[in-house]
Order: sequence, then structure tokens, then C-alpha cells
Amino acid sequence: MKPLHIAIVGYGTAGQTAALALSRDGHRVEVFERAAQPGPVGAGFLLQPTGLQALWQLGLLESALRHGRPVHRLFGDLPSRRGVMDMRYDGLDARLFGLGMQRGALFELLRAAWNDGDSLHSGCTITNVDCERGVLTEESGRQHGPFDLVIAADGAASKLRASLDRVEVDAPYPWGALWCLLAEGEWPWPSELRQRYQGARHMIGVLPVGTRPGDATPRVSFFWSLRVNSIDSWRGSGMPAWRARVLELWPEIESLLADLADPQTLAVATYRDVILGRHWHRERLLVIGDAAHSMSPQLGQGVNMALLDALALRDALRRSEPLSPQLHAFASTRRAHVGIYQFWSRWLTPMFQSDSTLAATLRDLSLLPMGRLPGGRDNMLRVLTGTRQGWLGRYALDEGFLRALATTGGQLAAQRWGNATE
Repeated sequence: MKPLHIAIVGYGTAGQTAALALSRDGHRVEVFERAAQPGPVGAGFLLQPTGLQALWQLGLLESALRHGRPVHRLFGDLPSRRGVMDMRYDGLDARLFGLGMQRGALFELLRAAWNDGDSLHSGCTITNVDCERGVLTEESGRQHGPFDLVIAADGAASKLRASLDRVEVDAPYPWGALWCLLAEGEWPWPSELRQRYQGARHMIGVLPVGTRPGDATPRVSFFWSLRVNSIDSWRGSGMPAWRARVLELWPEIESLLADLADPQTLAVATYRDVILGRHWHRERLLVIGDAAHSMSPQLGQGVNMALLDALALRDALRRSEPLSPQLHAFASTRRAHVGIYQFWSRWLTPMFQSDSTLAATLRDLSLLPMGRLPGGRDNMLRVLTGTRQGWLGRYALDEGFLRALATTGGQLAAQRWGNATE
């Protein structure tokens, strides 16, 4: 393997993980981040077994388990309390679970593991890349490089992916969400992702996400779905009216919202649908993470896919080939995994976030019965856990990882959370 001089644009999960994995392989890595003070963006997420396996490969699984909340069940219902979705990880394998994490926790774990912090250029907005020469240009006109490889990990709203020969889909979703972190307190479902739906126009979610370095208070990630074009009207209606509407749909969360009085506490999240097709790279430029395959958060795979992208790139660069075949091999590997999630994300999202009464009715009538059928349950759980590869294939989980998840995960969960995760 020939060590390369690599530039990474963006210091989110994909950029952080790539910097860590490639530096450990002996590559010279420089990271360019537009934020003056790099930090996490977002409240919490659900790390699936595939993402947990990536952290295990990086030696970070135990650290993640010390902060995250094991999640064993995903349950969604209607205001009438009639169940719509009920998925349990042990229906696939008794050793599996998801891990609710704060974005701040994962950010700090990855930052602490990468010991080349002097190679992070913050407050540096890259607006252009010369794909042939591997030269980056800042907004100010200053240039950096040349680099052997430029990795665009600049998120769903990437500016650099426009340098590819072709982008098949790049469109914003009309729906987004309000989100924030709240103290978990006496929340009665500390090992479950809970959602409440009214049609496809209203969705509330509560995900336990544990703690983060410097804050030992267990928290939950709260979100409320809304149309992007209704954000201004939401702000204008005031918090009391909004809180009353939320509690009308889900009275049991009143204690969680007790300290939520300032609308500034709620951040706005928007999403994009991005499909690169076969063109993930052009000459020395490669696109990874949300910049390559942003999708609706309904399947909860964004962070997981970013972790897997970084490790797949590390493995591809270990091949005894020139750079172009290595990048082709990387793209082929990741397309085979990501494609089915992009498909299901596009088809399932209208069932949860849309104005379609028909889509919501189909969801309410079909998801729970499908999840009880052996074939339907297995497929739904494989999509959930990130272990579906193509239509019928499986993304392999290492037996060593599964043993570590069962032993270390079980021990830490018992120490930190007692019987709450049983």
C-alpha cells in the first residue's frame, strides 16, 4: 500500500471516521472544516449493529457503550393507543440491539481517537476542487494541495459533489423536523424508540440517547415532524399553542416538555434525497457520507452509512492497484449496500411524512401484520439493523463483534442502566 496525501473536506461523522481510519493506515491526512469551532450538528441518533461493528473495528465500541443507551424495541402507535409498528431486535438475533447516542458523544469519541488534530484546518470554507490536480480552493481564493486524493464529506448540502460527471438525484425533502435534547428523568420507556402518529402529517418521536463526555445527565432526543414551508407559521403561533397540540396527541410526554418553553431550544432539521448512481468519484475526487447518499431519516441509517463508508474506503486503498480501480472498488462495494436503503427510504417516507391520507392508512393497516409474519419480520429487521445487502443478500456481522456486543454490552448496560434495558 502506497501512503497517500489525502484531503478531507468536512468534519462530520464521515470525515472524522475517514481521518481516523486512513491516518492509522499511514496516510497523511488533512481535514478542512468550514466551522470555526468544529462540533456536532443534531441531537441524537440510533446507531444500528452495522455502525456498532464499525466502532468495534476501530476499537471504540466500549467507549460508545459507556455513553449510549441500548435500544431493544421500536414502537409506534396512534393517539388511540392502537399499535402501528412494533420491531424488536431479538426477533433477528438475541445479541443485537441499537444504541441511542447523542451526536456530541460520538463526535467527542472520534475526535479523541484521532491524534492528528494539528491537521484539522477549521474556519476553512472550500468552494471548489480541481479534480485532475487535487487542488482545493477556499472561498477567499486561497488554494491547498495538490493532494493525491480529495474526499468530499461535506454533508447533504455538499458543494463539491457538483464536480462529479453526473448526479442522478439531488433534491430537498419538503418535510423536516424540530428536535432537541431533553433530560430523560422518569421516562417510562428508556430502552425503546417511541413514536406517535396522526396520519402522515404529524409524527412525534422520543429516543433515549444516554450521556456524553462532560454531561452525565441521561437524555432523550425529541422530534416533531413538520413541513419545511410551515416553519415560519410554527414560530408565529407561539409555544403554548404548539405544546397544547403535542400533548393532545401524546399526553404521556408532558413531564418531558416541562422545561421546554423557549422556541430557540428547538432546532430545525431539513433533509435531502441524493443519489450518485455509479459516479461516486472523478479523477482524484471521491464523495462519501451524506454528500454521496443523503436520504430521509425514516430508516435511521445516516450515521451508520457514514461509518461504513470510511472503513470501506480504508479497505479499498489497501488493494495493490492504482487509485482509480481502488475508488471503483469502493463505490461498487458501497452501492451494493446503500442502494436498497435509498429505495425503501423513498417509498416509506410518504407513509410517515406527507399529506397523503392513503399512505398513512396503508401504514396503519399493514406494518404491524407484516412485522408478525416470519418472512416480513426478518426483512423488516434486516433493513432496520442495516444488515440487508441488495434485495436478498445480507451484510455480514462478525462473530467476534457479536460476542463483544453480548458480553461487554450486557455488562455495561447492567452497570449503568440496571433492569431498564431488559
